[in-house]
Amino acid sequence: MAQPVARASTPPSSIRSVCVFCGSSVGARDGYVEAAKQLGVAIARRGQRLVYGGGSIGLMGEVARSAHANGAKVLGIIPEALVGVELCGSPVDEEMVVKDMHERKAAMQKNCDAFVAMPGGFGTMEELLEMVTWQQLGYHTKPIGVLDCEGFFDLFLQFLDHMVAEGFVRKEARKIVVHGTTAGELLDKLEVYQPPESVISLGNRGAFHSGGSMGP
Repeated sequence: MAQPVARASTPPSSIRSVCVFCGSSVGARDGYVEAAKQLGVAIARRGQRLVYGGGSIGLMGEVARSAHANGAKVLGIIPEALVGVELCGSPVDEEMVVKDMHERKAAMQKNCDAFVAMPGGFGTMEELLEMVTWQQLGYHTKPIGVLDCEGFFDLFLQFLDHMVAEGFVRKEARKIVVHGTTAGELLDKLEVYQPPESVISLGNRGAFHSGGSMGP
């Protein structure tokens, strides 16, 4: 992967663009907004570009404005039907309008080197889990993390462990979801992430059991 031009205050990063999934609402706690602003600052300080859902409201707007105000390039990707719903006024920076949600996720995946999920609703979780699924299968190896501000993802992370314990997620695949409580901690972890072996790779080398399941 090509190296970006590093800023003087930070070491070179192998991650040039970070895709952020987050809510179109600000949530019930002030800490969510503050975490979104700090994530925007951290992305900018590392010389990275922000890729996000294109909206100007909620946590989407907060992270985009913060990243742009601190010198980061910002690419918003928004379905045409949501332009009048999630975008108020002019885009923060570059804006890509796509046909639907499927094209939005494909464009996000194509235009980033890593994913970060912040607090959000159904859409945020759907985007996060689709990228996790794509990696588990073997369609990409980009690092994926959740920014666990205010303990928002605590129950989600526990549920992932429950799926492992119940035999539906491989222990190695559980490692796909990285987590951190601050933007800096999470981005540092994503820099050194190593993906587990994918389902496609396991299948190609005959790792499936006769009953159709995979080993641990």
